[in-house]
Amino acid sequence: MTTDYDFWLFDLDGTLVDIETAYPRKVMGAVGDRLGVEFTDRERDALWYGFGGTRSQTLRQRGIDQQEFWRLFHEEEDPIARAEATYLYDDAEQFLATLDAPIGLVTHCQQYLTDPVLDRLDIADWFDTVVCCDDDIGWKPDPKPVELAMREMNVGHNGHRGVLAGDNPSDIGAAWNAGLDGVHVGRRSPAETGRCVRGDRRVASLLDLASSQGR
Repeated sequence: MTTDYDFWLFDLDGTLVDIETAYPRKVMGAVGDRLGVEFTDRERDALWYGFGGTRSQTLRQRGIDQQEFWRLFHEEEDPIARAEATYLYDDAEQFLATLDAPIGLVTHCQQYLTDPVLDRLDIADWFDTVVCCDDDIGWKPDPKPVELAMREMNVGHNGHRGVLAGDNPSDIGAAWNAGLDGVHVGRRSPAETGRCVRGDRRVASLLDLASSQGR
């Protein structure tokens, strides 16, 4: 499968990297304190990773205004502390090293948070482009962030075949909406996340993609 595509796009959090449990729970706990609510562990994970139902559903169920939540969330985030708590999946490092094609990153993680993570893990030079979604660029599953990455890699709708790998339904939706294949990287079981995500391929490890080469 590694030879099937002319370029690769990846999500960041939950796909290539993850974070020590204590950090997101500390941030969500601080946000909850300011909102006057106590999030359960499952709600904190749902808000951080976007699984177990969408973030908007979780906030709506708790009667929390989304804009206020995200304002407080970004005030509580510490880019350096987040970067220090972030680690790279072993299979991500091994798999990307096998790719001989342009590689891009399309993430919902904001630029001021993404840059310290890439710098600390020393992986910024892995990517030919890094697109951080925002209100102007768009948010996955909107194809616009993906299409921007494709243009910056000079592979946009000009006969190149590409794929986007991510852990969230919005990653698969963005891939399909941009005319790419979508690979769901399911590092947690459906029982844990509360969902089963469709994709052109579903894997538990990126190395499962390498093992399919030649099939």
